[in-house]
Amino acid sequence: MADLATELRVTDPGIRALFTRNSRWQAWLDVEAALADAEADLGMIPRAAADEIARKAHLSLIDIARVEEGLRVTGHPLVPLIWELDRICEGDAGGFVHWGATTQNITQTGQILLIRRSHAIFMGQLARLLEGFANLAERTRDHVMPGRTHGQHAVPATFGYKVAVWIDELVRHVDRLRECEPRTFVAMLGGGAGTLASFGDQGRTVQDRLAQKLRLNSMPVPSRVLLDHEAEYVLVLAMLAATATRIAREIYTLMKEEFAEVEEPITEGTVGSSTMPQKRNPKLSQDIITLGAQVRAQAPLALESMMAEHEADRAITNIAARAIEEACTATGDILERLVMLAEGLQVFPDRMRRNLDLSGGLIMSETLMLELGREMGRQRAHDVIYDLAQEAATSDKPFRDLLAGHEEVISRLTPADIDRLLDPMNHIGQCREMADEQAAAGRRVAAAIRARTES
Repeated sequence: MADLATELRVTDPGIRALFTRNSRWQAWLDVEAALADAEADLGMIPRAAADEIARKAHLSLIDIARVEEGLRVTGHPLVPLIWELDRICEGDAGGFVHWGATTQNITQTGQILLIRRSHAIFMGQLARLLEGFANLAERTRDHVMPGRTHGQHAVPATFGYKVAVWIDELVRHVDRLRECEPRTFVAMLGGGAGTLASFGDQGRTVQDRLAQKLRLNSMPVPSRVLLDHEAEYVLVLAMLAATATRIAREIYTLMKEEFAEVEEPITEGTVGSSTMPQKRNPKLSQDIITLGAQVRAQAPLALESMMAEHEADRAITNIAARAIEEACTATGDILERLVMLAEGLQVFPDRMRRNLDLSGGLIMSETLMLELGREMGRQRAHDVIYDLAQEAATSDKPFRDLLAGHEEVISRLTPADIDRLLDPMNHIGQCREMADEQAAAGRRVAAAIRARTES
């Protein structure tokens, strides 16, 4: 999957940088500084010590080589960083670093900070995506095409309606991401077994202060085995990835020469094959399909991370961390590519119309049946149109000619009626309205995301 990140013309939205070693270490230092500040507020450690810890809790001041050597010797992910922060703090301030906390308190809360930064990137991408699809829905609201069910022509639809379906589902994913924020973005400071014993009678208060300083919520029970909030976030991303995959799969299919109804944005000079010069491959769609599978594969891992033993279990925190990192990184890549599709997709209405006509009017069987049913009853009308449609499908006789030669049809419909009923534009239901409604909804949600980000 690594080479997906280096694909030409695809920009990394910044998620990978959040899950590097140095970014994690800085997040942990941020939590250590906030912890010291909270404890100083409550008189648990000297204010001067907390201020010095905050001054020195920056990776640029840390001797990385010392930390790496400590990692080699101890095999512990955090202790060498604490030692180094202790060492560079002046006076006795270093002795108050990590006061009362256990490793998971710092690493898990630090990871939540990284998830929140990823979340902000996702929301910005979703705002762009919804605006791109809103424009596409409006632009194609009248582009009539075959609606397909079970891989076969069903009734006419419009491409704008298809995009409306995408917007509607994406808006709900935005709702899910917002709704899980207060549950996901939480600080955890329970000490060794989550009992708060190391903080005396101020345990809940110091955790609340820590959370406030980091702009997080505070866990009601700071147990080290409660990882459902991280699992939920991965599951929401997996659902978002499933939607993205379905959209990409649709574009992938409609881009085949046999359909040729849409095409990904393909810039001049793009090479589809080393041996077949004509190839114009759906690279963005294929990337999204691949990445979507990767995100969904993290869902069972995220659920597995909830299966802990006793009051702490390092295995589950490792599983959760891996699931979060993989899901977030791949989701950022998916959304970046989906935005490119939304903003650059080419749509070919003439080819859509040509595909509509492939069946010689059979796609309009439903509207003919309903019109005839007004006089002869729905079931009898269904039987008549069924027989004519099956004959047209299994012979070389045009459907219109069969209609025009059937006594029960022509006794109730004029040739002009038949022509009108065979026109796909007369049987697209509320496609236009739904395209317009969802375009407006997408823009509203995008604007709300931006307003929230700026506030």
